[in-house]
Amino acid sequence: MTLRNILGKALSAVFRPIGANARFFVFLYVLGVVCAWLTLPPYKTARLYHNLYLELFFDLYVLCAFLMLIPQRVRRWVRGVVAVVLYVLAIIDVYCYVKFGSTITPTMLLLVGETDEREAGEFIASFFSSDVVFGKVGWLLLIALAHIACAVWGGKLRKMLGGPLPTIPEQSSPTRSLSPRRGGYSWVLEALAGLATLVLLVWSSITSWPNKQAFWRMMNLQTPGQVEAELNRPDCVNCYESPYRLAFSIRSNQLAAKQIDKLIEVSHRVQVDSCSYRSPHIVLIIGESFGRHHSQQYGYFMPTTPRQIQREHTGLLVPFTDVVASWNLTSFVFKSLFSMHVVGQEGEWCDYPLFPELFRKAGYDVTFLTNQFLPKAKEAVYDFSGGFFLNNPKLSAAMFDHRNEKTHIFDEGLLADYDRMKDEGIGMKDGKPRLTIFHLLGQHLNYRTRCPNSKKHFKPEDYNERRPELNAKQRRLLSDYDNACLYNDSIVDQICRRMENEEAIVIYMPDHGEECYEGTRGIICRNHSAEIDRDLARYEFEIPFWIWCSPRYAAVHPEVFKQVIEARQRPLMTDAVAHTLLYLAGIESSWYKPEYDVLSADYNEKRPRILKNTTDYDQLAE
Repeated sequence: MTLRNILGKALSAVFRPIGANARFFVFLYVLGVVCAWLTLPPYKTARLYHNLYLELFFDLYVLCAFLMLIPQRVRRWVRGVVAVVLYVLAIIDVYCYVKFGSTITPTMLLLVGETDEREAGEFIASFFSSDVVFGKVGWLLLIALAHIACAVWGGKLRKMLGGPLPTIPEQSSPTRSLSPRRGGYSWVLEALAGLATLVLLVWSSITSWPNKQAFWRMMNLQTPGQVEAELNRPDCVNCYESPYRLAFSIRSNQLAAKQIDKLIEVSHRVQVDSCSYRSPHIVLIIGESFGRHHSQQYGYFMPTTPRQIQREHTGLLVPFTDVVASWNLTSFVFKSLFSMHVVGQEGEWCDYPLFPELFRKAGYDVTFLTNQFLPKAKEAVYDFSGGFFLNNPKLSAAMFDHRNEKTHIFDEGLLADYDRMKDEGIGMKDGKPRLTIFHLLGQHLNYRTRCPNSKKHFKPEDYNERRPELNAKQRRLLSDYDNACLYNDSIVDQICRRMENEEAIVIYMPDHGEECYEGTRGIICRNHSAEIDRDLARYEFEIPFWIWCSPRYAAVHPEVFKQVIEARQRPLMTDAVAHTLLYLAGIESSWYKPEYDVLSADYNEKRPRILKNTTDYDQLAE
């Protein structure tokens, strides 16, 4: 056998998966590219996945090679089923993007599971509307119709064109097919096709390998929290096509379901021995992305918290001086905050009950008003990870008596929700003690959209003298963030105003800190992948935390007010706040541990405050 024949045989073998499945390969490649373009967000900064064309080639080549392992008599049927599945997934993906502004997500999959027959019928009916069929989805339908037409009438078309298309018959010999005596220069074309395929295969496998590794790593994670942490890696997976998005969504739901099962099981074991109802109305305000170094109350140079300072001057608002978040990710914070589990105890957060369950068991009426964690089809993985246990029907019913039904552009919408509930007497009948939880959007990215234009006070030029090292764009972002802080100040003040004539105690804490060009770091938001050093802990974990007592509460409960004042300098990590809430309610239960209650005389001030389960905050160098 000559060298040319050996090379010809090898090149023919490389090209054969495509040549034997040419129509399948070409149409699905076009489908993948068009689907990616149709789901590209309408932003100037939006970009296609950088390796789209090569990785799609690699994936389809591998799929075609797999099909070659199947006997020829059943291959066409398997190929047809695979094509139908991929077309259906792509159409659903684009339809969801058109309908909900998002491709397939874990939350969307959850919502599908909760859809009844009527809603499913309405969903299907809306799919066949003219604006959908003749819109973006219509392009995929055209590709599918062209594929079907080519499959059905391909033979007739070849006869009309006067000969076969240039594909490699599966039964032919590679050596014969590359013979120079066969078909003139057809053997050269086939050799070039094989060589081009080899080059593309090697190139695409090299460029696609990191993403394949990341996908494998993602699919082998064991908790939703690990999934979220993985997505914050700079080399995280890009689920660039609908099959990957579906697989990721299924896996995320599987992991969430495992923790949901644990939480439901432990909820059946929740017991309350007694309750003194020490505080008739407890209000917990959970802010978002607010480091204490942007709080005027803690020494920031801009007046971002004037109303809170005014309340502090009355003596009824007590700021704590040494409080850190347990994580710099909202979803992790919510799990550690809502669970009675604290860092250092055995087991996981989902092995312990959620504190609102204990409140309801004790007889409190619990209201949860959130501007972030409501189930939405267009929901980021971070919101899914943080809210899946709050939105599970069984757990939600066990925790909350009342919830808002929609989110708002600005946090003042939650105030309107609360006022409406109050006007309707929701949760305020029969003098029942109450727990009200506000979850704000606060200073969550995008900062510019967190404050109404009419309430913006700071301007980029206000920072020319104090932050001369920043450029114009950075000063604008900084002014946007501080405007969000000032607006947040007005929201928490309005919440307190609504409690001034009640016997109420209010706790405010953001979920974590936020960097906005602090010092010379040049960072906005948070640096999730970095090792925690002193600066990272300072700007992303140190948070403002205060307790405000209404005048009536301070008069009726002077002992609690005194405990609050005495505790203000104690070190605290927010994973233990649930134990303080139980004390304020007077709930006696085996789940309550006074060593974690910052107001208790038995509070353990030496408990290590382990950030992200890795770093002892108090051991970091000053």
